[in-house]
Amino acid sequence: MLRSVSLILIVIIVVVAPCLAQSGRIPVTADSGMVVSSHHLASEIGMEVLRHGGNAIDAAIATAFALSVTLPSAGNIGGGGFLVYHGADGYVTAFNFREKAPLAATETMFLGPNGLIKNNSNHQGVLSVGVPGTVAGLWLAHQRLGHAQWRELVDPAVKLAVEGFASTRAMQPFLKQLAEISDSLYLATRQAFLKDGDTIYEPGELWKQPDLGASLMRIRDLGHDGFYKGETAKLLSDFMTRHGGLITEEDLSLYTAEEVPPIHGTFHGYDIYSMSPPSSGGIALVTMLNILEPYDLKSYGHNSAQYLHLLTESMRRAFADRAEHIGDPNFNPDMPVNRLISKAHANSLRSSINVESASPSDPSKLSRIYIAPESEETTHLSIVDAHGNAVSLTYTLEHSYGSQIVADGTGFLLNNEMGDFNAIPGVTDSMGRIGTPPNLVAPQKRMLSSMTPTIVSKDNKPYLLVGSPGGRTIINTILQIILNVSIFDMNIAQAVEAPRIHHQWLPDVTRFESWGISPDTRRIYESIGHQVNVRGSQGRAHCIMIQDSLYYGAADSRSYDGRAIGF
Repeated sequence: MLRSVSLILIVIIVVVAPCLAQSGRIPVTADSGMVVSSHHLASEIGMEVLRHGGNAIDAAIATAFALSVTLPSAGNIGGGGFLVYHGADGYVTAFNFREKAPLAATETMFLGPNGLIKNNSNHQGVLSVGVPGTVAGLWLAHQRLGHAQWRELVDPAVKLAVEGFASTRAMQPFLKQLAEISDSLYLATRQAFLKDGDTIYEPGELWKQPDLGASLMRIRDLGHDGFYKGETAKLLSDFMTRHGGLITEEDLSLYTAEEVPPIHGTFHGYDIYSMSPPSSGGIALVTMLNILEPYDLKSYGHNSAQYLHLLTESMRRAFADRAEHIGDPNFNPDMPVNRLISKAHANSLRSSINVESASPSDPSKLSRIYIAPESEETTHLSIVDAHGNAVSLTYTLEHSYGSQIVADGTGFLLNNEMGDFNAIPGVTDSMGRIGTPPNLVAPQKRMLSSMTPTIVSKDNKPYLLVGSPGGRTIINTILQIILNVSIFDMNIAQAVEAPRIHHQWLPDVTRFESWGISPDTRRIYESIGHQVNVRGSQGRAHCIMIQDSLYYGAADSRSYDGRAIGF
């Protein structure tokens, strides 16, 4: 039986072996287990689960619950996400725990009398909250593939919440904003995040979260029902009733996660396993790899203008497919998934690429397509255990800190994922606000996502575990990391740290990380017809490579508190 992780929590927070630290483009190396996540305390907890006999699923559950305490901007029990699993025995599966629309949701629920979105209600306020899926997804994964006792996996997160940990500098902008909010809707949020509900915690100050600890205790002791029934469900439902929200105890009791087949593709002898709908990530990733496979990419040089041109053209076409076809498969049974990920479809798309000039994104398609806004605030974790079983897990609250709403007595932030639905059915304007059926709001429907947890395998064994936050940029971040390793022979840390670009069909503009691409390259790239905007960092990828029986972990330096830890 797995020895209690909670008993050693204090030790692991204080003592981390120097050999576990990552330095720039040099990955962490281990031979028995590896955890990479967005917060070092969560990575340490996951590593201790592995060290004491847990498998990759066990460690993912413990890490994810710990992130719900230490990374409130994205780690969560009030949101949802996806998990891809690849066993050392070759068994591959995935878990869909994307949020759902409440039973009372309607296609026009966000619209005012003028037919336009009222007060940004699809992104702010109680109507923006979808029925959370994280707890159900982690519970289902544990029931199917877990080894350790459930309570032992949740207990470290309970202790972190109750006993506290040092507030991080990364939270300061949110805390300062929250201190200025007086709206009663956010009263419980102030109680959870501010000292005595009023004063900002300075970096390094001990921060305790007793209400979150109590919610996690109920999950620890009662499992799935500790969140979706009983006290937590009643607290959430009562809060929604008081503030005009839609989520009820019935919504929570009806929520189910799903075990589903992942999307599968191939690329130069590698097998690509990524998330299936309602994530669009796996389909778009495989489509782009299929388009790029015949090109001699290495001969162009990494991030050369010609290489970036071909990346952009593959992104343009995959994202057009994404916008037109993908939604919740339970509501869109005729999605052409097999066609979209086929080599034949890629051949057709590739035939329209001019290797010497950019092809425009067809603006006429705005008459039938709407690309809904999607936040870049998400988090990802990658884990491999001593037997070589691998987990790639991405989950989110949507915006940073989600809706910023905490229901009284619960201590956890709620998502604002309803904003990922198309909010205005059938209306077209110059902003591209158009509603098409695949991703319109409907009761119990899951909203479209770009989360792309991915495992690349070689010879039926996990080889790369890849994932990142970043909204729609996630898909292109994952693409470039895979190419960096498979085509340009980078180690995993080099692949993660390398500069990235992003194009999503509409708007017809490519975003470069401000520090990453040389002026000469940009000039040549623009000369063949591409428009460029500069942005800050793109994504925060946390990845693992398995090679020659060793594990190589890389926590993206773009992630403030991220860490790769192995043993």
